[in-house]
Amino acid sequence: MKIYTKTGDAGTTGLFGGPRVSKDDARICAYGSVDELNAVLGTARSTRLSEKLDLMLDSIQHQLFSIGAELATPEPEEHKLKWDSNPHVSKIEVWIDSMEADLPALRNFILPGGSPQAAQLHLARTICRRVEREIVRLGHDRRVSDVSHIVIFLNRLSDLLFVMARYANHELGVADTTWVSPKPQT
Repeated sequence: MKIYTKTGDAGTTGLFGGPRVSKDDARICAYGSVDELNAVLGTARSTRLSEKLDLMLDSIQHQLFSIGAELATPEPEEHKLKWDSNPHVSKIEVWIDSMEADLPALRNFILPGGSPQAAQLHLARTICRRVEREIVRLGHDRRVSDVSHIVIFLNRLSDLLFVMARYANHELGVADTTWVSPKPQT
């Protein structure tokens, strides 16, 4: 199979089991952003995360691929591509609680950064929030099947990525940087 087909040269792409649509269609943008999030998680994994964090991200990457498949399909139920978020949301909540038990209590806002590993996880978190906004926007389209389960997963995933960034810094002995509110000029 050739990687190039030339069928998208006119600015359209085909949906799975559906019509061709413009490459700037909200559905295409949404699953393209899910793919971007998946890629940035792959980048985070390349920073030599601990095995614990790497295994979590491996699982998340597989789920994101399933989300992309559902979004690329106009009738996901018909094609057996409707993704069940419930067990994955529950697993994420367990992971968050487990890591937070080992972290100092959060009493201030923190700035993204610290170790390269944490910085990549913070970047992934911000991309995840954008993807969540795009999926919410897509959900307003009456032609699109319900995507609320995906929104819930992404909302929880962004929380996980925040905690993972703090946890990566903690594992490496790097302090989080507390945000300091600027003092008004007098």
